Amino acid sequence: MIDILDRVRNKALQAKIVTAEEAAAFFKPDMNVAMSGFTASAYPKAVPLALAERMKKEPFAINLWTGASTGPELDDALASVHGIKQRLPYQTDKALRNEINDGSVDYLDLHLSESAQLSRCGYLGHVDVAVVEACAITEEGNIIPTTSLGNAASYVQSADVVIVEVNTSQPLDLEGMHDVYIPMDPPNRLPIPIVKANDRVGTTYIPCTPEKIKYIVPCDIPDHTRPLKPIDEDSKKMSEFTLEFLNKEIEAGRMPKNLLPLQSGVGNVANAVIAGFVDSDLKDLTVYTEVIQDGMLDLIDAGKLNFASGTAFSPSPEGMARFYKDVAKYKKYLLLRPEEISNSPEVVHRLGVIAMNTAIEVDIYGNVNSTHITGTKMMNGIGGSGDFARNAYLTIFYTPSIAKEGKISAVVPFCSHIDHTEHDVDIIITEQGIADLRGKAPRERALEIINNCAHPDYRPILLDYFNRATEATKHAHTPHILEEALSFHERFVKTGSMAK
Repeated sequence: MIDILDRVRNKALQAKIVTAEEAAAFFKPDMNVAMSGFTASAYPKAVPLALAERMKKEPFAINLWTGASTGPELDDALASVHGIKQRLPYQTDKALRNEINDGSVDYLDLHLSESAQLSRCGYLGHVDVAVVEACAITEEGNIIPTTSLGNAASYVQSADVVIVEVNTSQPLDLEGMHDVYIPMDPPNRLPIPIVKANDRVGTTYIPCTPEKIKYIVPCDIPDHTRPLKPIDEDSKKMSEFTLEFLNKEIEAGRMPKNLLPLQSGVGNVANAVIAGFVDSDLKDLTVYTEVIQDGMLDLIDAGKLNFASGTAFSPSPEGMARFYKDVAKYKKYLLLRPEEISNSPEVVHRLGVIAMNTAIEVDIYGNVNSTHITGTKMMNGIGGSGDFARNAYLTIFYTPSIAKEGKISAVVPFCSHIDHTEHDVDIIITEQGIADLRGKAPRERALEIINNCAHPDYRPILLDYFNRATEATKHAHTPHILEEALSFHERFVKTGSMAK
């Protein structure tokens, strides 16, 4: 208890320290509950675990809003007891995904940059309670975040009451690593004054008054970050293609020698692509992204990274241990912001970000599906990929050309669901090669994608479809045979394979 008292620096607030079970008793059915967390970083753990135990005995459900996905102590714990009625704006949990796809949970898949504003303006209803992880509370009652910011600052501002989960496993050295800036809403919004990735424009804490804090709950459960798979040959090839392409852009005079600020999505492929920069000749790199993973630490150690701005620090367990071992060193290079700032279309466009994200599938004209399996089953959500893809200086999407031992082609005649239209996509990279779609009309894009990105086993089928569609439509702007456009998906549903 000494540790928790040291971290709650406002003496009057120490009287509000309660158990997780006492805090869990506060929740009521159908409440709009906003929680901190972005990826498996800085999400509440003790309170949702206690709430799930209560829901086992007294079944009810809440509407759960976060910054993005969270860890098992939150999404999995509540989904496993059917405690979630509505969920937004992004998730990655298997139990929750199953409930979304069987109709038990209403899922609002939102652009992450827009979710805080939607909650503040009341489109989603009112925030009844915000539950936020902190490493400390200041003398004034302000909240010192931990390993992510996400939507936490906006939720604290909007909520009727706040429950702060003070996590003693999080080092106090995290203080000062945040830049909390909440924009005013229209018609009073001003330009966000960020012109460089390392600009600080806000406070190092989440503003809060002591009166708004209802409970403070001690917690010692660490972030449940996910291990990264070893870099496979396909990911290595995609990384090599990326570096080859970017070096040509430098040679062509379209980028400076240290590139433009990099944005990289979440996951093994994205981390592998960033890791490839470590052994390159590139240096003085900057990053303006959502999630900071292991590859960023590698770049710091290699002396290649000047600065990385994001909204969450979400490395592997090994990466987290490495970070905690030398927080003072790494935090000089890292800054965490609210996600409506890290993903702000205004800032992304101003900085000229290079956006690098992954796709489930792409079609021959350059449309991208990031979210749905066979057009119906939600995987995770759009996340921040749309925020960056539409507004970046250069937009790259990655996918292995095949999946499930060749039974699925990631290049299809027409995407079964479209999150990013052909108008937002510049480059597609698979382990087969690069399709540069810039300056190309739809029929030119089709040949570029089929010949460079499709797997050899599917290339003849795709070329056959494209040629027949072109003939059938008399060389239409975007040739399709409507009854065959989703034939790859129909075959997969019927036979378990997209191949003929």
